[in-house]
Amino acid sequence: MAVGRIIGSFFQYASISIAAAIGLYATLLALLTISTLQSHAVYLHAIQMTWFKDLDVPENFGFLKNQVTPFSIKTPDGERLYAWHILPIELYRKHEQSLIAEPVGFVSDFTSRIAFQLLRDDPDARLILHMHGAGGTVGSGYRVPNYRALSAGQPGKIHVLTFDYRGFGKSTGSPSEDGLILDAHAVVDWAMKIAGIPPSRILIFGQSMGTAVSIAVSEKLAMQSPPVVFAGTVLIAPFVDCATLVSTYRVAGVIPILSPLASFPLLFNYLRRLIQDQWPSKDRIARYIRSNEVNGEKYRLAIIHAQDDYDIPWHHTEVVFWHAVNASIPTGISYEELEVRKLDSQVDLGAAGSIMEWRTDNGVIREEVLKTGLHDVIMGYPIVTMAVMRFFEAADPSFTC
Repeated sequence: MAVGRIIGSFFQYASISIAAAIGLYATLLALLTISTLQSHAVYLHAIQMTWFKDLDVPENFGFLKNQVTPFSIKTPDGERLYAWHILPIELYRKHEQSLIAEPVGFVSDFTSRIAFQLLRDDPDARLILHMHGAGGTVGSGYRVPNYRALSAGQPGKIHVLTFDYRGFGKSTGSPSEDGLILDAHAVVDWAMKIAGIPPSRILIFGQSMGTAVSIAVSEKLAMQSPPVVFAGTVLIAPFVDCATLVSTYRVAGVIPILSPLASFPLLFNYLRRLIQDQWPSKDRIARYIRSNEVNGEKYRLAIIHAQDDYDIPWHHTEVVFWHAVNASIPTGISYEELEVRKLDSQVDLGAAGSIMEWRTDNGVIREEVLKTGLHDVIMGYPIVTMAVMRFFEAADPSFTC
């Protein structure tokens, strides 16, 4: 009898626990249908991840005195985007004494600073426009070593401009899909019109959520008249679109969002339709490629992902790559046919992963899959430096890294 009561109590408590878990999960889903809460869940912009460090003092993040200049860029709709301009280390060394003599901290007029003049006045200067992922700020997590990896290929010439989207860090406003695209466009305009850097000397870099922003602004500019196409676009850990992402995404790699509902198609599809910001990267990258092919514009695209990425599964890159390749061929190519092509053309690098490169008369599309690198650690890897070097030199062979 005692054993029976114990077993009965166990099942009772288990049933209560399961019911509570289901209730909490249902409550979470209901809350995510609220616009404001959904925005916080998608962008995580309220999470700073700078551990009480002052962004206006970049030296706190390991930079040399005045190697980084904090300033702001104004958007067409009146928001102010907080930005860092980061000097490459060799260029900094050559001008160290002049740079350390300047005041430190946020500057209201970046054009008056030596760092700006070094960017604007050097015809060999290259600029990377860095678009970070969800959550945090320009100084969070693995972003700082990422900036170093980006300029490492030519430490005397490659500048980095990174910024926080509206609602992130010290930037004003609230995030939205249209808003973040407008932010990226404002940064591009600043680079070309204020700093005077032509698109052939600009590379777009995006990671995670930043890949969606990068693809969106690249597509928009490639489809305008006349088209604007940059030296290259490097995407780290992209996703197909928001609906697909939330159907596979697990918070911290453990807690699923919508995947438990996959067995209930009606409910699953209903909840997917409630996602406000869709970020259809697969469609945008196809239009970007197709536009460049039609216009005869030279383009370079690298898509990089780690197989052990538990935030955004690496198969998203396979799908994004296929959409890009498919758009480059007038008659198209099926996903299955491309997989067969990979059997012959993919380069197996063993523990370093694999590379698949697709070339047309106008462009190159690279898929680089690493065995390891997680979601963020990969940003400081040499593969990022190599992608930058490869594209800048391809855009201008005289620019040897």
